Formats: sequence, C-alpha cells, structure tokens
Amino acid sequence: MANNPIEDEKRVFITGNEVVVWAAFAAGAKMLYGYPITPQNEIMHYWTKYAPEYNRDFLQTEDEISAGFYTIGAVLGGVKTFTATAGPGNTLFQEPMSMAEMMRIPTVSIITQRGGPSTATVIYSQQEVTMTCFGANGEGFRIVYSTADHQELYDYTIKAFNTAWKYRFPTFVLGDGYQAKMKESVEMYNPEKRGVRMVESKESIGTKGTPGIDRPPAHLRNTYNTEEELYEVVMDLAKSYEDVAPEITEYQSDKCDDAEIVLISHGIVFRAVREAAQILREKGIKVGYFRPITLRPFPEKELKEKTKNVKKIIVIESAYGQLKKLITDALYGSSSEILELYKPGMGLTSDEIIEKAMEEVSVKCQL
Repeated sequence: MANNPIEDEKRVFITGNEVVVWAAFAAGAKMLYGYPITPQNEIMHYWTKYAPEYNRDFLQTEDEISAGFYTIGAVLGGVKTFTATAGPGNTLFQEPMSMAEMMRIPTVSIITQRGGPSTATVIYSQQEVTMTCFGANGEGFRIVYSTADHQELYDYTIKAFNTAWKYRFPTFVLGDGYQAKMKESVEMYNPEKRGVRMVESKESIGTKGTPGIDRPPAHLRNTYNTEEELYEVVMDLAKSYEDVAPEITEYQSDKCDDAEIVLISHGIVFRAVREAAQILREKGIKVGYFRPITLRPFPEKELKEKTKNVKKIIVIESAYGQLKKLITDALYGSSSEILELYKPGMGLTSDEIIEKAMEEVSVKCQL
C-alpha cells in the first residue's frame, strides 16, 4: 500500500478542491474531519476517494462544531489532521477555534468562502475575511493565508501545516468558491524532496512518563476563573503572537516607489488587480499594487513603507470593506486618501479596476 502519494514532481490540471486534498496528502495529513457544505464539498469527496489508498482516514461529523472539536482532539492525540468548511460552517467553526487559540492547538482549516449574510449564495465571495481573522470570542490569535491561484493553494496548504505546528496557533488557508470549482495547472511536489522539512506532530495527551518527574506537566486548560488568570494568559498569548509575527508575515508588491495610486487587494481578486496595474502602466499612469498574503498577522509595517509617498490608495474586494478595515487600521495616521471598489459576493475584472483608477487620475483613455 502506497503511503506517500506524491513522490515525483508533476504538472496536473485540476480544481482547487482537488488541489487542497493533494497538498494535504503531501504535507502528511492523516485524517480529515468535516461536514459537507458548498463550495468545499469536493475536498471531502476527493479525500474519501483517495484516502484508503494512502492509509488515511475520514470522519463525517454531525456538524462543523463537531468537526472542529474532533480536529482538536486528534491533534492533542498527536495525529496530523485538518478540516475544511465555508460560510455558515465557518460561523459554527469559531467555537472550537476559540478553544484552539487559547490552548495553542495547531489546527489547519481550509476556508472556501461563499456569500453572506446567513446562507445567501453558495458560489463565491471574499466576505469571510473578518470572521476568519477575528471570529473567535477572544482576541483572534491565529494565522490566515489568502491564496490567489491554485499553485498558491497547494503551496500554502502545505505551508499551513508547518506554520501551525511550529508556532502552535490555529492556521487558516483562505480560498473561495471560484478557486474551488475551476481548473488550473498546478505543479505538485513532495515538500521533503524540495528541502522543506515537515514539522512532526506530537501528542499532548497520553504521553509516557510521570508529570514533573521525567517529563514536564501539560497545562491543558481553556477555562480561567478569575480576571487575573485570564489577563495573564491573554497577555502571554499576545506577546508570543507578536514575537513570531515578523517571521510569518508575507506580502507581494510592485512599482509602489513612484506610484501615484496603489491598488490593494487579496486572494483571487489580486489577479485582476495585477493585470490592471500592468495595463495602466503601459498607458503611462503611475500605478503600483500591494497584496497582503497573510491577513493575520497583517503586514502593517510593510504596507506603511510601500505607501508612504502615495496620494491615493484604492482597496478592491469582493466584500463591503472587510479588507479595507485591515488597511485603515494599518495606515492610521497616513495622509493617503483611501478609496474603495466593492462588489460583495461578485467577481471583479481588470476593466472595472482600470476604469476606477482612470476616474481618480482624471485621464480619458480608450479601454
């Protein structure tokens, strides 16, 4: 029975949901807990199709709350596992993720965004940014990657397992309905053969030895009964998070140094922004772009540096200002005018972005 499904590098043409499954295999995930919800259903479909062949397991839970807690339990038992959900499932997911944040349990969650509020559409949106970044009932000490294409979906799903287990914060990979359903070319690889050492999973419960004698005691708590206890724990979590944030933060930018306008987006919308920026440059308009890859921790310092001399910023998103909230917080005190192009629950084209940018520079041009 084969145990490693990806030995040699190969280029394939598959959907985003398939990409997630193969990336999780490549990362060494042994178990998937999940509950079906569109548009991430095929993650479970493909996992259950191939898992027996590679000695992996799956359990369909009764709901997303259970999926999250099962995932936590398996991780505590030393099993490298993950889960996936979308929309209302992400809402339910926040309960177990609160516990994971407080106890620093390295969970990996794939979020395939769909439109809201409530059940709304089952297709596409970028409207789960706020919930994925800050949804739990604490301070939101978590890591969130936002992917723009299928290759990144593969790369960052693998990376999420190492990030979660190395830093021990719940880690999310943010995708969307378009990515989930469409096919793209992807280079699949075994990370170990590229020199990426996967962090091993270790059990936190049921370990051998006597606590305090031949091994450290495990303080597995998420209940604190006094204000002083909670304050101390939260401040320790905050310090740990802020200490490692510079190692985790990622972003992408281009031509910001001489730009009059900087376009900011994340995820799949970035693809239209990148194309629009290139076309605008060819028309002689000084446009640059900035893309946060980690939405938490947010590349605040880098954004300030890249936009310090910029007159106007346009935030472009398939939501109603969820990314802009992160931008305005990061750029508090900046003299740049921050504008927006919102299409909640709908895709954006490069033509729409060009038109918006042209309005701001008052230049007439034949598109």
